[in-house]
Order: sequence, then structure tokens, then C-alpha cells
Amino acid sequence: MSSAARSTASARSRTRSSSPLDTTLPHQKKDILMPVLGALSVTLEVPDVGPGITFYTDAGLEAAVDGQIARFRCAGQDRDSVILIGGAGKKRLHHIALRADGLDKIAADAPAAGGTVVDAPEGFTDGGLWVRDPHGMLIHLVERPADPELAEGPGFEINRPGRVIRKRRSAVLPRTAYPAAKPLRLGHILVFSPDVPASVKFVTEGLGMGLADRAQDIIAFTCARKDSDHHVVAFAKSPDIGFHHASFQVNDPDEVGRGGRALLAKAGKGDWGFGRHTIGSNFFHYIQDPWGSWFEYYSDMDHIDDYALWTPTNYAMEDSLASWGPPVPNDFVHNYELKYM
Repeated sequence: MSSAARSTASARSRTRSSSPLDTTLPHQKKDILMPVLGALSVTLEVPDVGPGITFYTDAGLEAAVDGQIARFRCAGQDRDSVILIGGAGKKRLHHIALRADGLDKIAADAPAAGGTVVDAPEGFTDGGLWVRDPHGMLIHLVERPADPELAEGPGFEINRPGRVIRKRRSAVLPRTAYPAAKPLRLGHILVFSPDVPASVKFVTEGLGMGLADRAQDIIAFTCARKDSDHHVVAFAKSPDIGFHHASFQVNDPDEVGRGGRALLAKAGKGDWGFGRHTIGSNFFHYIQDPWGSWFEYYSDMDHIDDYALWTPTNYAMEDSLASWGPPVPNDFVHNYELKYM
């Protein structure tokens, strides 16, 4: 092993701790079935869907509006990724939806993990399974086929020392040559939790997910156990539940940067990016929505093809947000839904 590799391995080892997420060790239970397979959507209650229609269509999603219900999806998909319900006093999370198999097993396992099986809320389908986590967050589990595989995008070629592959041509065209950013799919959802270890226990032991990585007991990232992005559902500590961001994959880091700058120019609110995360490794640009939560463009995330072969890391807090990028906004991890509650 090279000295650099030894240094990296040593750094990973030093970040481990004996905090609650380590003592439960849900990630080491390799015999757990894998009901949750991916993220489907997030539903928010908002005062008025109008600002959301402008924001999400500017972000590149397609909208379908029926009065005070607005639905948004990625081009070419047959399902919604974001749903807004108007008429609320302030923005708040209504529920998240996850694609899953084995709903009977989830119904049996959820109570022991701190959850509750509940009836569908008024106005929503009885299909699938509805559960509340230990803190009251509503989750809809849905059995449905996987989305079609994304077509392979254009290569992101990099000339690096000792390997020059792009010759006699420019990598970057004039700005007017590029179309607007187009999200390809919803990759993950980050929500607030008053007890991150309890949230991880619920989704790992009750929903069959895996702990991918964490930073102490402040933030944790969970994945599906097979063919998963590094994280599907993540949790950040806050006095109560709430919605932080939904993250959408685009073709490459350039589209992350271009899309983020273009959306910021239209949205006129806060942003964080362009940068690269340590946990998950993805390039990112976050744009603040009309209610203080965030929309993320991302590219090049770590992939966990077999969770049994993955080892979670407990990162130091200074590595919990970014490897590099601009300063973190003061309100980036503020839960604006606390005023609602």
C-alpha cells in the first residue's frame, strides 16, 4: 500500500466513534432484506403554488397544474418528483414517497423500529403502504417498476497530467450553444430529524435501507442495498422534522454549474455552489426555493452496487458538507418549518 493510501485509510479509521449510530450497527446486518429501492417524490404544503410553478419550471422540470395542486416531473418520466399543495399557512413537508418491494415485511418491521403503519391521508390513494417514522414524518411506500435506465450521457473529458485525450478541439462552447439544464431524475431527498440515530434505525431496521455514511450524530446518509446512489434519504439534525432539499441528477459537472447559475439568476434567492461534497463525492449547486428550502443539481455521485461490500464512515463535522466550494450560507441547515410548528 502506498503512503498516500495508508494515509487515506488512517484518516477514515480516525473518524469512527462509539456514538449511538455505531452501537446499533444496523449497517452490519447483512441478512436484512432490501424493501426500499429508491426515491420517488416529495410532497410539500405551501401557501401558494404560483411561486413554486415558476421556480421548478425554471429549474427544468415539467409542470402539470390543477388549481392549487402542482405536479413536477423530469422530462420523459411517467411519474411526479415534486408535488405542491397550496393553501397552507407556511411551507411544510407533507410526505416523501419511496419505491419499495416487500410492503408486508415493512408493515411487520416498522413498529419494532419505532414507526407506525397509518391510513392514507385524506385525498391520497390507499395504494401502497403509509407509515410514520418515530418523529411523525409521513412516508409512502409504493411498489412500482424501476424507471428505465438513463441513456449514457456525453463523456466528460479531462486532460490531466500524463493523459491527454482531448486534442485540437475546445471543451467549452459559447454560452448560447448550451440548452437549459434538464434534470434527469430525482436522486435523493434530505429531511430534518430531531434524533438522527433514531431516524437511521427506523429506515434501516424498518424499511431495509443501509447506512452509507454519517458525520457524528448530526447528519446521516442512507441508501438502498443494491444498485443505489450513495444516498437516497438523508437526515440532518433539527429540533423537528422538515424538508431540506431534493436533489436532481444532470449530465455532468458543467451542467451542474451552468444550471445553478441560471436558476439563481431567475430565482433571486440564496445559493450554495458550485462545489463538491466529501460524503457522496458529487458535484453540487444548491438554489434556495421560495420558502427557504433547497433544490440541488448534482453529478458524479458515488454508487453502491452491493451494500454488503460497503463500509460506512463516520466523518468529522468539518468534512460533513463539502470537500471544496464557497462558504456555506448561514441558513443552509436552518429548518424554516419550525415556525409552522
